[in-house]
This record gives sequence, structure tokens and C-alpha cells, in this order.
Amino acid sequence: MNKIMLLAVIGALVIAMGAMPSSSLAKDPIKIGYFGPLTGFAAQTGRNMQSGLEVFLKSQNYEVAGRKIKLFTADTESKPAVALTKVRKLYEKDGCHVILGGLLASTGYALQPYVDKKRLPTNYPVMAPDDLTQRKRAKWIIRTGWTSSQPNHPFGEYAYKVLGFRKIVTIGYDYAFGWENVGGFQTTFEELGGKIIQKLWTPVGNQDYGPYLGQIDKNADAVYALFFGSGALQFVKQYNDYGLKAKIPLIGGGTTTDEHVLPSMGDEAIGTITALHYSAALDNPANKKFVAAFREHAKRSADYYSAFAHTGGKWIVESIKAINGDVENREKFMNAMKNLKITGTPRGDFELDNYGNPIQNAYIRKVEKVGGQLQNTVIKTYPKVSQFWKWSPEEYLKKPLYTRDYPPLKK
Repeated sequence: MNKIMLLAVIGALVIAMGAMPSSSLAKDPIKIGYFGPLTGFAAQTGRNMQSGLEVFLKSQNYEVAGRKIKLFTADTESKPAVALTKVRKLYEKDGCHVILGGLLASTGYALQPYVDKKRLPTNYPVMAPDDLTQRKRAKWIIRTGWTSSQPNHPFGEYAYKVLGFRKIVTIGYDYAFGWENVGGFQTTFEELGGKIIQKLWTPVGNQDYGPYLGQIDKNADAVYALFFGSGALQFVKQYNDYGLKAKIPLIGGGTTTDEHVLPSMGDEAIGTITALHYSAALDNPANKKFVAAFREHAKRSADYYSAFAHTGGKWIVESIKAINGDVENREKFMNAMKNLKITGTPRGDFELDNYGNPIQNAYIRKVEKVGGQLQNTVIKTYPKVSQFWKWSPEEYLKKPLYTRDYPPLKK
């Protein structure tokens, strides 16, 4: 074959390859990037999220639409600035087609500008900052998790109508996640006639709650607490050690007694009532299967973090199936993630609203000892709870975002 003929053949091949659709060319692995805290005070929650994702990918043999899946991981150290650096690496160096993960609400807000600028398909299975699916909607982020205030709207109603509380002290982490959990609870509790008589804030990761416990107004009918990780473990223990449990009932946001810390708690946790969109004790086939698979894989109890990361992974994989593996077409991929509907998740069925956030069950749970083990027994289910609760989106979005000072403490 002479030189001219060889060049002609090569040229024809190049033209033919250029005409092929990306799905035909893309036999390289689909790269999924997980980012979360794998060291530091919240390391266990980050590892649980990663393990929950791995359990799902393992069930799919790390393959979808005829392509292998390659998982990349990054440790955010629970620091928003570090998270941004690590996400940049996942996209710009590792070439991930989609990312999911994160823990702190502040991280969720910090990543949004970069993700939207790079048009990087992203799933937040846990990070719950309200405004990302409300006033400051992200274009390239869908959330299969929740907004911080979402389960607390019905919980405020439950505390007033069912538990009969009228005066409550709140205490929680002093950043967006704490403010929005407390804000959602305070709003519905006070709309019915209840009153938050004191609001206390502690640094994220705090371990010594003595200075705060001594400030609690003893006239309160209950104390609402919002913590997670080792901070939750220490707070519940110290609340009992200070003699408060015997005097003032303890309630709170769901992460305070979530299963990532519950197995390490003692009888001091019994009776604590919290609200969340998941409990490892949920009696449905999908959850039973997940709880067993997670224990086999991770050698520890399933929790909200692992269950939601598991579902986040399923959401991504099912979206990839819907576009026949063509993840290189970002617009098509993101559109599939926004419009997907799945059933049979550990928390129950749910669907995304028009703002990219789940409409889902909210569970009121009470810590009980069953078979010698502590569990979050579901005592009330609020079905199909929207991030806007009983308000229309238009009405809800006219209100300010829940912050450290809103709703204010009424005199």
C-alpha cells in the first residue's frame, strides 16, 4: 500500500469514528467520584456514606449499560475549602463524569458555584442546606437527601399537638445545618402557640457541653438538641450525667440519635424522640435487605448516612441506564437525573419536586431497647412531606432563609 493510499485509509477511519455517537465510543469506565470526611471528627459518618455507596455498586457488579464503573474517593476532612480542592481533583484530574457525597451544609453551599460553572452532574445524598433547592437553586445539583428543615416542620407540629409541649429550649451546632433544623422546628411549633424560650449554639465538633447544659432554663417542657458524630454521643451522655434527663425530656433532630452513634450510647438515650426521613428499624423489604448487606460489607450498623448514599448511588446508576451509558452528554445525563423516578429504597418511595428535592416520608422515632439493642422505633409517619411543608412554594420562598437569628427568639 503506497503512502497516499495509507493516508486515505487513515482519514476515512478518523471520519468514521467522528461520526459515531459518544455511547458507541465510550467503552472506557464510567467514573464516579465520592467526596466526604474520612478523617477528623466526622470520619465515621463519611466512611459509612462511602460504604453505603459501595454496597449498591457491588450489587451492580460495578457495571452499568455495558460499561465498567470506577469509583474515586476524596477526603474532605469536614472542611469546605478542602472539599472544593478535592472536588476539583475528582473532576479536573481524575475525570469523573459525576460526583456525589459531602456532609456539612456549609460544604454544600461552598461547592455550588464551582459545580455550576463546570457543568458537573452532582448528587447530594446527605448535605441538606435548604437554599440549594429553594432560593438559590443549583443547576447542576440534584438532591436525593433532604433539606435540614424538612422533617422538623412536622416535628414542631407533633411536639405541640401530640407531646403537649409548650415551652422548649433548643441547642445545636452553630452553623447552617443547626440553624435550619432548629428554624424549621421553631416555625411550626410557634405557629401553633408554643414558644422557644431559649436558643443555645455550640461550635461544630464540640465535646464538652457542661458550660451549655448549665445555662438551660429549667422551666422548659423539653430540650430540642441537634448534633451528630461524636458530639451527639457526648451530648446525650452529658445531658444524663448533669441530671437533666430525669427532669426535662430530650427531643431533637434525627442525627442526634442516628444509628451512626446509637449503638455506642447507653440507656441514657432511651426515650429520646427525634425526627428524620430514615430509621434502620423501618420494616420494609428494601431496608431489611440493605441493613443486612451493609452489616456484611462494613461490619457495623446501617444508618441514615449509609442508606442515603446507597440510594444516591442507585439514582445515578438508574439515570445512566436511562441514557444507555452516554454520560459524556452532560445535559442528557443531568436531565435524566432530574426526571428519574425510582421505588423500593430503604427509606420508602419518593420523588423529586420541581426544585430538585425529594418529597418523602418523615418519621418520628423514639429510642427503645429491643432485644437488648437500642433502636429508633417509628412512632409516627408523616407521608409525602415536601420541603415547603404545607405552604405553596411561592408562599414559602417569600420568607427569609432560616439562620442563626431567624426565626428570632421572641421576648
